[in-house]
Amino acid sequence: MRTALAIIALLVPATALAQSYDVTSDDGVTVEATPVAEFDEPWAMTFLPEGELLVTEKPGNLLLVTQDGTKTEVSGVPEVAYAGQGGLGDVIIDPGFRENGRVYISYAERGDDGLQGAAVARATLSRDGSGPALENLEVIWRQEPKVSGNGHYSHRLAFSPDGTHLFITSGERQKQTPAQDMESALGKIIRLSPDGSVPDDNPFQDAGDLAKSFWSVGHRNMLGIAFDGDGRLWTHEMGPRGGDEINLVEPGRNYGWPLVSYGVNYSGEDIPDHPTRPEFEEPEAHWTPVISPAGLVIYSGDLFADWQGDAIIGGLSAQAIVQVELGEQAGGTMARELRRFPMDARIREVEQGPDGAIWALEDRAGGRLLRIVPAGDG
Repeated sequence: MRTALAIIALLVPATALAQSYDVTSDDGVTVEATPVAEFDEPWAMTFLPEGELLVTEKPGNLLLVTQDGTKTEVSGVPEVAYAGQGGLGDVIIDPGFRENGRVYISYAERGDDGLQGAAVARATLSRDGSGPALENLEVIWRQEPKVSGNGHYSHRLAFSPDGTHLFITSGERQKQTPAQDMESALGKIIRLSPDGSVPDDNPFQDAGDLAKSFWSVGHRNMLGIAFDGDGRLWTHEMGPRGGDEINLVEPGRNYGWPLVSYGVNYSGEDIPDHPTRPEFEEPEAHWTPVISPAGLVIYSGDLFADWQGDAIIGGLSAQAIVQVELGEQAGGTMARELRRFPMDARIREVEQGPDGAIWALEDRAGGRLLRIVPAGDG
């Protein structure tokens, strides 16, 4: 619970942030970054139709933020299990938000005996005179089973382009083997109807009741999910020591974790590479050394006209924004890194703004919200 003084401070635009500055990529492309606001461990953001943002903070706060940096706390957020990688996670709006005002959030929640798991809830964003609030909140999905530990929840969210299905990345919670277990939702991509019901055309209808919700299996820790302009689904995921991946996800496919990887286990034990097991899907691109990908948007704006169709990825350990070409233009595979912009901070999240600007959230306490445009356009 914030103090009254802290709540008042939230309503004041940040005026002490640094001025805009240029960032030049490894191949000489320069952009201009403008700090807009600071947050306490920001994790995700989404734009509302009016141009404001919703921003999550991992300790459990949801903020309504104007593009000039004014922040207002949104009440009604459920209690979260804040520890390690757990806490408040993703936030997206319903495709019909203008009519129904509905938002979706993900978060880590506590279970019995110290066990934890991800959850997804939907609620109506109310903006009456008492301040913004989540109302009529209902949990529509819970990660099964709950397990010990505080890592690899994943719980990123995306709607299909036609708005009829909700996709959830469900990490393997650092347990590895459940990613191949059809009686566990860990290490899977989940596909649901917007109300949380399970569509009857999901690919694993004959693999058990829980598996009916799976879209793909064999994943590790997926902190980015997005559809491209052709309706193809992309995710990236963190490898162990080496082997971060970006995958073109197709229904019913197995992406191999933990049986194959281009990385090795933290113990130093080798993991067979993907080509040794052709029954598993190859990543379209992979990174060693890792970039620790977090956040994903496939660019469709006009401000960076040459970037249309490219993936924009936040890099945590890379402390960079990574631009990746997707599709046939990428050459021999369906993805290849095009350039990196060194940001000198862990980048937790990226989004595309209404005018085509790229917005980025820095990780950890004091993480800034940055608006990024072509140099000279700020």
